[in-house]
Amino acid sequence: MSATLELAKSLIERRSVTPDDAGCQALLAARLAPLGFACQPVDVGAVSNLWAERRSAQALDTGPLVVFAGHTDVVPSGPLDAWHSDPFKATERDGKLYGRGAADMKSSIAAFVVAAEEFVAANPQHRGGIALLLTSDEEGPATDGTVRVCEWLSERGIRPDYCIVGEPTSVARVGDMIKNGRRGTLSGRLTVKGVQGHIAYPQLASNPIHRLAPLLADLVAERWDEGNEYYLPTSWQVSNIHGGTGALNVIPGTVTLDFNFRFATASTPDELKRRVAGIIERHALDHTLDWTLGGLPFLTARGTLSRALEQAILEETGLATELSTTGGTSDGRFIAKICPEVIEFGPPNASIHKIDEHIALDALEPLKNVYRRTLEILLAGA
Repeated sequence: MSATLELAKSLIERRSVTPDDAGCQALLAARLAPLGFACQPVDVGAVSNLWAERRSAQALDTGPLVVFAGHTDVVPSGPLDAWHSDPFKATERDGKLYGRGAADMKSSIAAFVVAAEEFVAANPQHRGGIALLLTSDEEGPATDGTVRVCEWLSERGIRPDYCIVGEPTSVARVGDMIKNGRRGTLSGRLTVKGVQGHIAYPQLASNPIHRLAPLLADLVAERWDEGNEYYLPTSWQVSNIHGGTGALNVIPGTVTLDFNFRFATASTPDELKRRVAGIIERHALDHTLDWTLGGLPFLTARGTLSRALEQAILEETGLATELSTTGGTSDGRFIAKICPEVIEFGPPNASIHKIDEHIALDALEPLKNVYRRTLEILLAGA
């Protein structure tokens, strides 16, 4: 059994459903400390966070700080009887490793730790520093995890130069896609008010669903922006519509529309809010509108980190990787505020959050080797 597979299995078998870390970070700290990593818990409430940093004795003030960021928490398993094996017992079957977190993202964490072990053994006096930033609050509200560690680092004047987030970014094969940014997320809840009444006497009522319909058509038809070199145009989508009392003979008094923007750097939250308000105003509706900003977009243009990862991926897999900004939000949005170059790279993501989540066994060593090779390029000049 490879060291990467062994560690991945150990992490999977810790039932770390968000925000419970279930001892994952303690296991990793015990593994990192003998390498010379100073391991500092930064726990907040029920959330476990870990900052582990290593600098060689000859390079305390020289060279870049390379951070690997990840999360030890996982989403719930869902119905246990739908799984073909226990989601919290790492199981090898048909060339794959099954278990909750196998792809998102305990294999990435295992691969980076083993990559760091191999790199430090070969380069004990490397330039700069290596660090891990781990949290158990990525799959949850993400309020006491990476964002709080970044605040803690800023207070201490620690500013990483490069950060690799181990999110599962690949599609068909390890290395075919990396993420150099993510869209922001902005949610709205619009409640349109009418007058409740008997459905047989519509003249005595005002149906808010009917009032909403023309507005909804305008919002669907709106072109919010054109995107840019790295981003697709901003997307507006309805997630829920709530209206009615449940009775078939009652005109409802209100209807509520939940919607979400996934927006690029071509738009700002304030601009989107203003435009939505302007469209609503044209329809003269009695309404309330509440907003929730889930995260701002971030973007890392091609640079030192992306080139290092591209080179490492090409050498290890033969693939010319694709830079992409597709997909959901990640903790990269917090790290980008203190780190100029943030790239996400990890295993294929087809099974994440699903029943029978898995990673191909033959993906583990290439993943670890790409992480190690990237460290060699950035910190050893190799």
